[in-house]
Amino acid sequence: MEFTYLHNKCISPSLTVLSRVSISFSNLPKRAVSFHRRRRNLCFATLVDGKRPGEVVSERGGEEEDGFGDLKSWMLNNGLPPCKVVLKERSSHDKELLPIRYVAASEDLQASDVAVSVPNSLVVTLERVLGNETLAELLTTNKLSELACLALYLMYEKKQGKKSFWYPYIKELDRQRGRGQLAVESPLLWSEAELAYLTGSPTKAEVLDRADGIKREYEELDTVWFMAGSLFQQYPYDIPTEAFPFEIFKQAFVAIQSCVVHLQKVSLARRFALVPLGPPLLAYSSNCKAMLTAVDGAVELVVDRPYKAGEPIVVWCGPQPNSKLLLNYGFVDEDNPYDRIAVEAALNTEDPQYQDKRMVAQRNGKLSVQVFQVYAGKEKEAVSDILPYLRLGYVSDPSEMQSVISSQGPVCPVSPCMEQAVLDQLTVYFRTRLAGYCTSISEDELMLADPNLNPKKRVATQLVRLEKKMLSACLQATVDLINQLPDHAVSPCPAPYAPLLK
Repeated sequence: MEFTYLHNKCISPSLTVLSRVSISFSNLPKRAVSFHRRRRNLCFATLVDGKRPGEVVSERGGEEEDGFGDLKSWMLNNGLPPCKVVLKERSSHDKELLPIRYVAASEDLQASDVAVSVPNSLVVTLERVLGNETLAELLTTNKLSELACLALYLMYEKKQGKKSFWYPYIKELDRQRGRGQLAVESPLLWSEAELAYLTGSPTKAEVLDRADGIKREYEELDTVWFMAGSLFQQYPYDIPTEAFPFEIFKQAFVAIQSCVVHLQKVSLARRFALVPLGPPLLAYSSNCKAMLTAVDGAVELVVDRPYKAGEPIVVWCGPQPNSKLLLNYGFVDEDNPYDRIAVEAALNTEDPQYQDKRMVAQRNGKLSVQVFQVYAGKEKEAVSDILPYLRLGYVSDPSEMQSVISSQGPVCPVSPCMEQAVLDQLTVYFRTRLAGYCTSISEDELMLADPNLNPKKRVATQLVRLEKKMLSACLQATVDLINQLPDHAVSPCPAPYAPLLK
C-alpha cells in the first residue's frame, strides 16, 4: 500500500489514536454494536465531535476532574516508592497540541543517585501481558515483534477507558502523541512532502521499508488473538484486523516504538518494556551512561551526573546512529559519537575469478557483499579499510590472483594504474552520493540558523547535513590519496569486473 495514502489517512501520530478507533458496525454482531454504542463516550474520551482530525482539546483541569490525577500520583498510589523526579512541561511548536512533558529532578542529585525505581507491577512487558513466558517467546520468534504485541495490548486496553488499570499511563502517552522531547514525530508518520526533506539520505528508503514491515506485522496480528485467546476474553471486540484499521495500528506502533525500553539481562519476554516515567518523558542522549535497568522486582534509573532541581534527566539511547534516532524517536544528536553512514561494496559476480576472490575476502573477515561503516570523525580510517577490498576486486591477471591466494593477509599487488582506478571509483561514488542531496552543507547551515524553521525540516536538515559532512570527509581523504600518487599521468587500469559500490 502506498505510503502517501496511509499518511493522508492518519488521524494523529500517537497513542491518541487508541482513543479514536472507529469500528465498522456493519461487521459487528448486534450485541457488540450495542455494547460499543453504550461505551462510546467512555472509551473515546478524547474524540471530540466537530473537531478536525488531529486537533486536541486541552486536558488541563480535566486531570483532576476525572479522579485519576496525574501520572506520578497514580504511580504513587499503586506502589511507586518515594522518588526524586517530577513532571514538568515545555511548550510545543504546534500551538494546537498540548505542551511536551518531561521528567526533571525534584531535588539536587549526585551521580549514582537512584532517581526513580518503578516496581514491576507498573511495567508493561509481554510476560505481564500474556501471563505466559513460553507463549510470549513463541509469538515474538514467529512473525510478530514485541512492539506489535505491546501496541495491540494497549489498543485493547484503551477501549476499556477509565476501567483500565493503565488508563493514566495511556492518557499520558496520548498526550505525548508519539513525540520525543524535540516535539517531532518519527518520519514513519510524515507526509510525502515532509519525507522529501530526506531526499538523498538512505534514511528515506529505511522509512519506507519500516512502514512495509509494520504493514506485514499488522497482517499477522490475528495470530495473537488466536494464540492468546484467554487474554482477550475480557475485550468484547472483533479480532484485531477488524477492530483496528491499519492506519490506527501504525500510529500506535510508532508511539510504542518511541517509548519502549530495551532491558538487559532479562528473559526474552521481558526485554522490551514500557516504563511509566521512562521515555518519551525521559529525554534520550548519546553522551551519557545512565540507563533504565532491571533490578530485583523493579526497573530503576541511576543517574550518571549531577543534576540541579528542575533540570531534565537524560538516559542513554544506546549506540545508535542519527538515522535510527530520527526513525525511532524523532530527534538527531549533533554530538552523537555513534553516528555513521554505510558504504556497501560487492565483488562482481560476473568475474571469472569471483569464487577465488570471495574465498580471499572471507579469509580476511569480509563478505562477497560487504558493508563498511563510516563513523563521524573516522572517515580516513574508513577509506583505508575499504581500499584493500576494492583492490581485490580489481585483480584481473590469474597469476596475480594465485599470488593473492597464497599470500597471508589482505595483500594485493598494487600497480599505479590499479590504484588510480580504485581511487577514481571511490571519488565518483562519494561525489555521486553528495549530488543526490537537494542542498549543500552551507545551505543546510543557513536553514538551521532560522529559529522559525519547521521542526520536522530542522531534524531532517540536521541529519542530511551530518551525512554530507561524513561523505565530504571521505571524498577529501580519497582526493588526498590521489594527490599522493607518484605519477598523475598514469591512466586508470581497465576494469571489466570492477567491484560494485552502493
